[in-house]
Amino acid sequence: MLKSIGDALVAFGPLGVFVIAVLDSLGVPLVGGVDALVIYLAVKTPHIAYIAATTATVGSILGNLLLFRGARYGVQRFASEEAPLGKRQKFRLWFQRYGLLTVFIPAVTPFVPLPLKVFVISAGAMHTPVSRFLGVVLLARVIRYYGEAYLGIRLGEDAHGFLTRNGWNIAGIAVAVALVLVGLIRWRDRRRAEA
Repeated sequence: MLKSIGDALVAFGPLGVFVIAVLDSLGVPLVGGVDALVIYLAVKTPHIAYIAATTATVGSILGNLLLFRGARYGVQRFASEEAPLGKRQKFRLWFQRYGLLTVFIPAVTPFVPLPLKVFVISAGAMHTPVSRFLGVVLLARVIRYYGEAYLGIRLGEDAHGFLTRNGWNIAGIAVAVALVLVGLIRWRDRRRAEA
């Protein structure tokens, strides 16, 4: 049955990837669905692998943008008044400094259960500039989906296994990059304060 589903998805090709990417990014639980499909298409039909990666990226950006916008416009209606203003303000300031890193890490890391939707909703609720949000998601998704397409073409059937075996290493690299960026942000803030 799994083979017939895979064959059907290959028949839909990049359009199927786009639809699944939109749904996945909107919050419909499809754990590993887009990643597995991009790899599967890259292995079975290498000539459209990068087209599939492009449609996955565009679909993911669209789905995340819809979720982001929904959070942005829905937060005023559903905002909790129970949290003291000081705590909300501290979280808002923290998110303005580091929040997009919390979007980048789960957006770029495949097969590691990181809660991207929570951070997308937080970015929308904190009124993160749309251009900055889209830039972070675009960068992360291009790295992720084009990397998977490349691995699918180069490694064939072992691409999924490679990502599974190295998922925590990839997550560790993403966290290390995030820590370096946090350090750079703090260094920049100190330099500004001194100036």
